[in-house]
Amino acid sequence: MSKEKKSGEVSFLLGDTNGDEVEEGTSPEDDPQSGPLEDHHEERHDSVPSMISASSSREDSSQEPKLKSNMYVLQRGLNSYPMLLHAKHSMSGASNLDSRGRRMSYHPKDFSVATPEEFVKRFGGKSVINKVLIANNGIAAVKCMRSVRRWAYEMFRNERAIRFVVMVTPEDLKANAEYIRLADQYVPVQGGTNNNNYANVELILDIAKRTQVQAVWAGWGHASENPKLPELLHKNGIIFIGPPEGAMWALGDKIASSIVAQTAGVPTMPWSGSGLTLKYNKEDNKPLSVPSDLYRKGCVEDVDEGLKSANKIGFPVMIKASEGGGGKGIRKAENADDFPNLFRQVQAEVPGSPIFIMKLATHARHLEVQILADNYGNAISLFGRDCSIQRRHQKIIEEAPASVATSVVFDKMEQAAVTLAKMVCYVSAGTVEYLYNEETETFHFLELNPRLQVEHPCTEMVADINLPAAQLQIAMGLPLYRLKDIRQLYDVDTWGDTPIDFSNPSMHPRPRGHVIAARITSENPDEGFKPSSGTVQELNFRSSKNVWGYFSVAATGGLHEYADSQFGHCFSWGEDREDARENLVVALKELSIRGDFRTTVEYLIKLFETEEYQNNKITTGWLDKLISENVQAEKPDVMLGVISGALHIGDYQIQDCFQTFQASLERGQILPANSLKNHVDVEFISEGIKYNVKVVKTGPNNYFICMNGSILEVEAHRLSDGGLLISFDGASYTTYMKDQVSSYRITIGNKTCVLHKENDPTKLRSPSAGKLLNYMIDDGGHVFAGDVYAEIEVMKMVMELRVTENGCVHYVKRPGAVLDGGSVVAHLDLDDPSRVQQAQSFTGTLPQPQAPPTHGEKLHQLFQSTRAELENILAGYSLPEPYFRPKLQESIERLMKCLRDPALPLLELQVYNYICAAFKSFLISALSQSNINFY
Repeated sequence: MSKEKKSGEVSFLLGDTNGDEVEEGTSPEDDPQSGPLEDHHEERHDSVPSMISASSSREDSSQEPKLKSNMYVLQRGLNSYPMLLHAKHSMSGASNLDSRGRRMSYHPKDFSVATPEEFVKRFGGKSVINKVLIANNGIAAVKCMRSVRRWAYEMFRNERAIRFVVMVTPEDLKANAEYIRLADQYVPVQGGTNNNNYANVELILDIAKRTQVQAVWAGWGHASENPKLPELLHKNGIIFIGPPEGAMWALGDKIASSIVAQTAGVPTMPWSGSGLTLKYNKEDNKPLSVPSDLYRKGCVEDVDEGLKSANKIGFPVMIKASEGGGGKGIRKAENADDFPNLFRQVQAEVPGSPIFIMKLATHARHLEVQILADNYGNAISLFGRDCSIQRRHQKIIEEAPASVATSVVFDKMEQAAVTLAKMVCYVSAGTVEYLYNEETETFHFLELNPRLQVEHPCTEMVADINLPAAQLQIAMGLPLYRLKDIRQLYDVDTWGDTPIDFSNPSMHPRPRGHVIAARITSENPDEGFKPSSGTVQELNFRSSKNVWGYFSVAATGGLHEYADSQFGHCFSWGEDREDARENLVVALKELSIRGDFRTTVEYLIKLFETEEYQNNKITTGWLDKLISENVQAEKPDVMLGVISGALHIGDYQIQDCFQTFQASLERGQILPANSLKNHVDVEFISEGIKYNVKVVKTGPNNYFICMNGSILEVEAHRLSDGGLLISFDGASYTTYMKDQVSSYRITIGNKTCVLHKENDPTKLRSPSAGKLLNYMIDDGGHVFAGDVYAEIEVMKMVMELRVTENGCVHYVKRPGAVLDGGSVVAHLDLDDPSRVQQAQSFTGTLPQPQAPPTHGEKLHQLFQSTRAELENILAGYSLPEPYFRPKLQESIERLMKCLRDPALPLLELQVYNYICAAFKSFLISALSQSNINFY
């Protein structure tokens, strides 16, 4: 390729490892059309970096320069531009950093804007936004503020150029939510369910007017898909950072969007509105809307109508609320018998929402296309994501790009997504979701989410686009082609203003690398991903070069019963899928979360290490199948869990006795001597086996464990954060215990085991904090083991409560009652108490250590350890009979043997000399620094 050179320009060659056809290039500083370097992340001695450029403005050349004959020119060029030799990759893999670690800009920013007013004027916007109300909480609010502030600093050199106002409930304040700390201003709102706060559009409007913001960002969930919100805001002159109400209603509603998709010729699954289409004139630029009478034809009004539609479609079917999402308002019905109860659950989770029936797609992949559109009719797709791994129809692992689909098929998906957006004049970010059949290479439209998705950072990392910042700029009135990130993606002048033909660009963007994301939720995988709330004692995430994450809580914070169960999101970038998977597994194994609730971290590690996931042989039903098969995360060794649990429970009870005795002395009261004990009997059940363990505290950090005639001596140190550092058989373990309503949760490293307490089947308790919705049978009615007797709402999800034995249920609480974890909901009169299954007692023995003792076996070491044992006995740390007398006699005999040995004084003297020598060396060093002569 030839090109006319400017004065002083240095030319060089760009080629590949084979020395085949090469191009003659120019300095990236002089060529505004040049793209970023391709980063191979390894040193190559047989090749030189190749410049990627597909600009249509370059002239083709018939010349074919030779690498060998131009090596001198090449070397001179590389020496003149050291940035090419020191290129570093960004999180997405783009080699766009110079030797000083700064982003290489082929059109450097030669201007400055200090305020949003200046920015809008310079970039052709229409509306100034410098204050935004976030109508959301949790990780949505955190992500918005972090992303926009990053963009604000890059643009204005002031991360606070855009100010944020947040809504705060009493529950969020009590939980010490992270987003409150990040905000510039907060407004207290009523607590309780989200219809009192974040989903209350009238309240959002009122706060927006009172705080004088120019725009509102709703994120995901809550009111983000309610067309009434943008409608009210626009009527009051406030900008909604998202699509207009017409587009939101046409595509955001699941029923309406399916009708629009059918109108556009996009395949859909059989559903209650199959065949419904609109009259659409492609030449007419008016936004498409769905008439209410046509809309109603796709709905089912009640159980009977829904069942009729389900029978017509054929079971299994999905019962879906059009206003649902995030796992809410969706149930799978396998047969007609289960249909009525599941239909009512959908109605309860999304009250007032229209409901429709859709055929269940089996062996499908859940693929989606990220779209971005402006106010001027421009719409683009930003690659795709694979969100096939779901539990309760809610995503838990996401990937980008969607590598399972062929490029030809996925191009059709992207084209269909852009067509749908243009048909309704869509604006801002949105996601079109499809069900993809890998065997037949066919896809069906599922729905469009008229908002930013939780998993949008996957797209950000493979496309190098800041999506919340892009939403803000579009809301300011900027066309897509004026956004810096978009211009860089399409490899055009970064700060230019020339329009881009998005339908036929000179260069088609391609994703860089692969990203895998894992949602961190407060759910118990061992109990079907049951959500729960509570406080967080520790959260330690170690980010690395290619892994990062963000969380809505911090240490000393927590999650309340009205919050979403997801409180964190971790993302991993890699050269390919396997590289990204390995990076994420290592990061998750280092992630430490300790609190009142279980998390999905251990289970996610298990999923990532399965053969099916590594081979990318998964479907939307894969995880539910594993759950039904009771596949669980890797657990610690059973006996290690028993020992750790016994030590935690025993030490807690012994310390409680001591503190009670000490408190009574301080009040001038003397309790009986037998109330101050150093040994307790501990009982618990693990995996159906009952363990009876005696724990004895034999010193400040020493314990004696007895079980079935076997004994074990263990050293354990109580940590400042409540944990126990246990030393056993040549290894140490950092362990924690959480005392729950019916069990003890023991965490050993990054593995968890649960030790159950004796369970009384006659008391039916709530497993988590929440609200009692309704009872499924009459008071005093008879139930069989496994039957559902009540439904509760836990963290916005409807959960079923089941009985474990046959009997008659008598209710204690009324529907609507607020429940704490462990609250008694009802009593069960057993049909036959003798038939209650009892746990079998463990008949084995404690494991005996194989490693040598850590205190040493030399004469003076034995003397010191034996002396410490006897001093502990004199201090009151005595063993119970029949262990005390033999142990005491053994210790005295060992002590006397040591004292009779004439070598003991010499060994003690040697130790003393070592200590004196070390002290002398330290003292000389310290004094020499003060210029003092020690001698």
